[in-house]
Formats: sequence, structure tokens, C-alpha cells
Amino acid sequence: MKHIKPKLSTQSGFTLIEVMVVVVILGILAGLVVPRLLDRPEEARRTKAVLQIKSIEEALALYKLDNGTFPQTSQGLEALVEKPVKGRVPIKYREGGYLDKVPKDPWNSDYVYLSPGLNGDYDLMSYGADGEAGGEGNDADIKSWEIE
Repeated sequence: MKHIKPKLSTQSGFTLIEVMVVVVILGILAGLVVPRLLDRPEEARRTKAVLQIKSIEEALALYKLDNGTFPQTSQGLEALVEKPVKGRVPIKYREGGYLDKVPKDPWNSDYVYLSPGLNGDYDLMSYGADGEAGGEGNDADIKSWEIE
């Protein structure tokens, strides 16, 4: 009778050291990548505010082209949606207005509009994440006259 030798299993696995090295590498990568990803939503809000300000500026330019002046501060940006009935009433107001609605800034606050402005014909700005004038970083104001 033949004697059958059992085959030894040659399973291989990861050693504890290999697993620890992978965990450390993943930790380092997470420490570098996660903070950058968390800052992206605020960067996106600031970009959206810049785009909205540019869109409002285009509507203001069309308003001035039709009527010779910008809306007054008292009329506000609502003058781009509905024809003002008080203050300097526009003569050649475009039917349907210049905007469908006045957008809120990405932090759900109203844009600040002054006409005449301190920095030109008008000032248009968002107070940023903190909703207050001034600030730094994500709280910094976004001002139409500083947008390139």
C-alpha cells in the first residue's frame, strides 16, 4: 500500500508590520487630503458669489443702457425685477425686467447695493460667510470693484 503524504498548506498572509505600515501611510494621506476637501465647499460658495455679482452687474449695465442711470439705493436690486414706482422712475424699463429674481448670496443673505457707490457708479457686495462687513479668509467680503 502506498503511503500518501499530506500536503502542507503554504498560505501566506500579511504580517502585523505590513498592516501597520499601510495604516500609517493611509493616515498620512488622510491628514493631507481631508483638510483640502473640507475647504472646497467654502471655495465653491465664494466662486458662486463672484458669478452672481457678475450676473447682477450685467443686469445693472442693461438697466443703465435703457434708462440712463443705475437704480437708486432706495430702489435696490429689486428694480431689476420690477419697475420702480418711487424715486427716479425709469422711462424705458424693459418689459419683464432685467432679472427673474434677485438672488441671495450663497450664505442666504441679501447682496449689499449702494448707488451712487463709494467705489464707482455703484457698490455691490456680499459680506461673505460671517454676514458682517470686513473679515478675513472665508469671512472676507466679496466686492464687485475688486473682482477681476
